[in-house]
Amino acid sequence: MAQLMLKDLVIKYGKVTVLNKLNLTIKDGELVTLLGPSGCGKTTTLRSVSGFLPVHGGDIFLNGKRITDIAPEKRGIGLVFQNYALWPHMTVFKNLAFGLELRKIPAEEIKKRVARVLASVKMEEYADRFPRQLSGGQQQRIALARAIVLEPDILLLDEPLSNLDALLREQMRFEIAAIHQRLGITTMYVTHDQTEAMVISDRIVVMRNGIMMQEGPPEEIYMRPRNKFVAGFMGTTCFIEGAVVKADGGRSVIRTEEGLELQGVGTDLKVGEKAFAAIRPEYITLDSRVRQSSGSSEINRFKAKVDRSNFTGEFFDYQLKLGKHFIRAKEYEAKALFELGKDIEIKIDEDRLPIVHDSDFEAATV
Repeated sequence: MAQLMLKDLVIKYGKVTVLNKLNLTIKDGELVTLLGPSGCGKTTTLRSVSGFLPVHGGDIFLNGKRITDIAPEKRGIGLVFQNYALWPHMTVFKNLAFGLELRKIPAEEIKKRVARVLASVKMEEYADRFPRQLSGGQQQRIALARAIVLEPDILLLDEPLSNLDALLREQMRFEIAAIHQRLGITTMYVTHDQTEAMVISDRIVVMRNGIMMQEGPPEEIYMRPRNKFVAGFMGTTCFIEGAVVKADGGRSVIRTEEGLELQGVGTDLKVGEKAFAAIRPEYITLDSRVRQSSGSSEINRFKAKVDRSNFTGEFFDYQLKLGKHFIRAKEYEAKALFELGKDIEIKIDEDRLPIVHDSDFEAATV
């Protein structure tokens, strides 16, 4: 069993506070991803847990034991670096065995553990190769295996896929998720890639300027963002600002300056305050599909003008003008291309549309 707890953690670079009283618990076997833009504090958090950064306030606990001031090599933590950091003059086997040899593990036990871990990352055939003879994805698996072979209590991964090309990065997301599912090691994962976080995580922590903005399962973070920052960071989102005119039973309605009314899902909103409709392309139904749907209500049903269209191969990506606002929509039927300047009817799904605060710096406590 391995549980990691950060309590009121503070990290400073000089006089600048880069991590401000962060509270986070990662449960046994859970993979939690720290997600956010550059400079948000995610890598700083990971480095403090690993012991490579001094803590200026608060504490770090592993299985209830305070490890805040313990040396990195005594924390029982496995770390996978962004640049892999494999020994170029050692074979794959020696890269994995080296740490075990330093711990005086018997040679036969080393062979068994290395073979077992290489099999877990599907790299047992490459034991005698050198890192230069491996692809980027293979090197990443070996870096992961080298951390796992030490049987750490906690596994820390610092943007491990950032050096891979797009296709290989997509493949490795699923590989890491599968490896974690098989081994069940408590894991803290750092990335700025939203899709990566959605694929691999049990829970996502969205950070900004050293503050936790929201935490929860991937679906919750995406579908029910707490504020404008989280909604904007998680995928393609267009915002329409308005004043709240109704807030009841988890449903809210905002009215824009020009009189557009949008209804969506919003909590903790008060009538009269400023709020934003966070519109994603998949929330929008276009033209003929709206008119053919006899059960479609008049809520969030508007006329919009086609301002731009791009064919991506998989779908048409439209920019639509709704009043004075611009929103994005997708259409997967190639035959349904709308001409530029054409007025079309749209329907925005009120059951999925988040209505959110502008309180970007509202901190969450776990």
